[in-house]
Parts: sequence; structure tokens; C-alpha cells
Amino acid sequence: MIDWGKQLKAAFGASFLWLVCLIYFTQGFRSFVWTAVSYQLKDRLKLSPSASQFVSSIAFFPWSIKPLYGILSDCIPIKGRRRIPYLVIATVLSLVPWIFLGLNATLRNSKWHLMIFLMVQNLGSAMADVIVDAMIAEAVRLERTSFAGDLQSISWLAMALGGICGSLLGGLALTNLQIDTVFLLFSILPAIQLLSCGFVKENSVGSKVSPEFTNPRKSHTVNGNSSILDDNLVAKKSNIRTSRRKKSTTKNKRGAIVPRKSQIPEKADFLAVQWFHSMKAATYSLCHAFKQPIILRPMTWFFLAHVTVPNLSTVMFYYQTEFLNLEASFLGTARVVGWLGLMLGTLIYNKYLKKMKLRRILALAHISLSFLSLLDIVLVSRVNVAFGISDRIMVLCGSALADAVNQLKFMPFLILSGQLCPPGIEGTLFALFMSINNLGSTLGSFVSAGLASILNLSSGSFDNLILGIAVQVLCTFIPIAFLFLVPKEATGIST
Repeated sequence: MIDWGKQLKAAFGASFLWLVCLIYFTQGFRSFVWTAVSYQLKDRLKLSPSASQFVSSIAFFPWSIKPLYGILSDCIPIKGRRRIPYLVIATVLSLVPWIFLGLNATLRNSKWHLMIFLMVQNLGSAMADVIVDAMIAEAVRLERTSFAGDLQSISWLAMALGGICGSLLGGLALTNLQIDTVFLLFSILPAIQLLSCGFVKENSVGSKVSPEFTNPRKSHTVNGNSSILDDNLVAKKSNIRTSRRKKSTTKNKRGAIVPRKSQIPEKADFLAVQWFHSMKAATYSLCHAFKQPIILRPMTWFFLAHVTVPNLSTVMFYYQTEFLNLEASFLGTARVVGWLGLMLGTLIYNKYLKKMKLRRILALAHISLSFLSLLDIVLVSRVNVAFGISDRIMVLCGSALADAVNQLKFMPFLILSGQLCPPGIEGTLFALFMSINNLGSTLGSFVSAGLASILNLSSGSFDNLILGIAVQVLCTFIPIAFLFLVPKEATGIST
């Protein structure tokens, strides 16, 4: 890869930092528009909680294949560049669906059309997330003193700020605006992101492939320049064909012209083969690293922790809006409190739990989640009303505490992922870890939708909701039985 560190420092400068902050802010601000999506599925399409959760699960599937985007951008440069062109593609995919959904009521009011457009939008968002993470990783690796301390802090701060603003404004927007207007308003951010890509420069890498993924047996480079040997190889093949066709002076001249015309497609074919071997080597390295027990076992646990525990958040959203009659603005405020709880969980982890064994942290997190689920039982059974505790207080406290505990569970995942990633493929393997986490959440959503369907939980019918929450409480203890998959001596301190 070309001197990326100097490129960031000299060419990117403020435009690079602005683009990073904008992308992460947009990722957090997505809560602004996804609140509207939830109401669209419930109020306009009249979907049941299980059907709504099914649509959301399919829409978020692109987040489960994030390594594919990283391998493509690493191995197949577009016009000699590996990051910005893919970021432009990702931004267009993030922008166009909201415009179509905002302008076309037919697409917006069709379950299948809406699901497809939401999936395309998530494809763009997931790809942008991978590309900007790769750009940050390169900056941190090659300009450690200048970027290591600031980029991660700035990016997380931008995402948190976006999440708070999106949650707060999303509820207010739904109270005063139509859903189609909310879709169009959100498209402003991807549009700005698309324009910002034009101000970020990236040096061309020519036709070279990422050195860490290049197959040495198939490589024909000399001092980093593959075009010399490419031309020589084509010329040798052309000369052989020419010599076989020599019968007269005229035919010899014609034979000299033919290989020049065939040089471009042959060169393109060679480049395609080079890309294929590069992607093959990258995939092999990724699979080989992932199959190691030290990596496979803990990632299996985090996957099972999502799949085995039903998440009835969609059903609770229907219950809170239809039975408790909570407004969209208040639910947006509850999500803001949830973001604050997430920050609180991060502070608690960094201050008190960093030296604790990961097995103990994860066990305590799941036990805490089971007790927090009991708050939902109190809310649904209306026990809180008997003690004079308002529904709003219960929802706010439950949201803040649940997000704080979930962050305590997620922090060990981040730390352990960083410890397990071998050098050379850290970015792609970490993206794989995150994809496994996302895939577990997606499959867990399918399990939740199935549970809601079995218990006949639908709009206006919440008689079995307490039973569903009880099943969720019991299932929360299942992952504790598999904690032997997590390294025994691993702690919360990244090494």
C-alpha cells in the first residue's frame, strides 16, 4: 500500500477528519429515521409484531456479511483506489432508498418493496462502516503518534452525539411531520457525505493487489511494478503466435499487428486472475485464522448468546405505543436515556471491571439482564401502578439500565476480539467477528418473531406477553452454561 500515513497527513487533513466524523455521526443518527420505519411497519402496513420483526431482521442482514466488503476493497481497486470509490458506492446505496421511499407512496406502503429498499440502505451503511474503519486502521498503523489517540475517540464521540440527536429529534419529527418527510430529511446526511467524498484525495495504487493477500506463486512484480512483466508476458505469447503464421512478408506484418490488438483483453484477463488469487488468498487466511480453537470457541459463545435469548423489543414497542399510549417523542427521549446508559456502562467497565475475568463479567451481565426483564413483567402486569410508579418512569429506567448492562456485555466482546486478531488481517477478521455478532442478533430476531407468533402476540393482543417475557428470562441463563468456551484467564484489559 502506498505511503498512506503521509497521504492522510498531507492530502486528507481536515477533509478526512470531517468525513470520518460525518460517517460515524450518520451511523448514530440512523435512529432518527428507523423510529419512523417502526411506525411505518406498525401503523401504515398494519404488520403484527412477529411480521415487523421479520422484515427488520431481513433488512439488517447486510450487516452480517461485512468481511465481504473489506475483502473486495482490499483486493479489487477501482481505478487504482481501494477506499474512496467504494465509499462513494456505499453512500449512493445509503442515499437512494430514502429518496425513493420518501417520494413514492407505493414503494413505502408495500411490505416487500420496503424490505428490499431497507436492505439496500443497510448494505450501503454496512459497507461505509467497513471502509471508514479500514481508513482509520491504516491511519492509526502508519501515523500512530498523530492519529492513534484522537481518531477512535472522535469517531465514538461522533456516533454517540449522532445517536442522542437522532433519538431525540426522531420522536419530535414524527409528532409534527409525516413519515415520508422524515425519510427525505434523513437523506440530507448521506447527500452531504457523498459530496464530502469528492474533497478527500486518495493516491492511485495502479493495478497492484494488497501485498498481504497476494499469492507469491502467481505474482509477477518487479520493484512493485507489475506492468513490465505483464507486457513482456503478452509480447512473448504474441511472438510465438506470430512466428507460427510467418509464410510471407505481408502475413508477417499482419501477424505483428494482431497481438497488439489482443494485448488489452489479455492484460485484463491477467489482472482478473490476479484479483481472483488475491481474494482466494484473503479468504483462505481468514478461514484458517478463524478455525483456530482460541478464536472459534469464544466467538461461538457470543453467537449463541444472541441466538438462544429471544428479544421481544418489537412486541414491547407495540405494547408501549398501543396499550400504554406512549408518544413517539417520549420514546425518542427513552432512547436518549438509553444512549446515556450506554456511556455509563462504558465508564463503569473502564473503572471497575477491566481487571475482572471475562467469564465473570459475562455471567454477571446475563444475570442482570434477567432481572431487568422482570421489570417488563412488572410493567405488563401493572404492578407498578399499584405502587404509584408511572409507566414512563418504568420505561426510562428499563431503557437506561438495559443499555448499560448490554454495554458491559459488549465491551468484553470488543476487548477479546482485539486480543484474538492475529497480525496482518486484523481489520478483516475483526469485521468477521462483528458480522458473527450481527448474524447472531439477526437469527435471534427470527427466534423472537417465532416466539411472538406461537404466543399469538399481535397488535391489540398482549394476553400472553407475560409468558413470553418469562421465556426470555429463562433463556437468558442458557449462555451462562456455555461460558467454558471463553478463555478462562482472559480479563477485560486489552493486551
